Amino acid sequence: MSAARLEEALEKIGPVMAQLFGQTEAPMMISMMSPREHFNADGSVAQQRLASAGRPGPLVQVGVMNGDGALLPTGESGEIVVRGSLVMMGYYKDPKATQEASRHGWHHTGDIGYLDADGFLYIVDRAKDMIISGGFNVYSAEVEQVLMQHPDVQDSAVVGLPDEKWGERVVAVLQLHAGRQVDAEEIKAFVKARIGSVKAPKQIEVWADLPRSKVGKVLKKEVRSTLLSAQPR
Repeated sequence: MSAARLEEALEKIGPVMAQLFGQTEAPMMISMMSPREHFNADGSVAQQRLASAGRPGPLVQVGVMNGDGALLPTGESGEIVVRGSLVMMGYYKDPKATQEASRHGWHHTGDIGYLDADGFLYIVDRAKDMIISGGFNVYSAEVEQVLMQHPDVQDSAVVGLPDEKWGERVVAVLQLHAGRQVDAEEIKAFVKARIGSVKAPKQIEVWADLPRSKVGKVLKKEVRSTLLSAQPR
């Protein structure tokens, strides 16, 4: 959920929001954030924490691992890995997939994230959605979080497209609030001012609607496929 939208909900609805992070292979409670953890001790909204998925649950151990199987220290990004009684035994009749998902004795979630000094888990992207632009890792979810802070943007999808100069260029597809219009260069400057020029989109598209699953999740694979099909060959 966009941190900007979550803050809006907390202000309008009150201290009733809670968060859970899990996946089919480790259902629901890899981590959780209670309603009170959305606020600071003085009662103000904990803006610095809203992008978090909370603290690891009691039934699991959570770590962040690099590609060589080493657990990373606090603050460093890598793949989120989990182990404990909550984790599945394996994929049905698929030992190869089971082995791949359980390397180094941990279940590999396919999510990129980090743990902060207070033990809160932050998910920055799906590994398959990470964009490598100009030799730098760009997490699409991070760019989307910034785009969602713009008052004219209702939703967004950020993907990488092949680019001769950058390897991949960052492309943002925006769904705007009804009746709004945006200037592409202003949007690029908005992102650049907050997270730097490397992560700022090189291309901005505005669509009336973003393709979604039945539960409302934006289908980035379809977004990317549509953009690729529109490129000159």
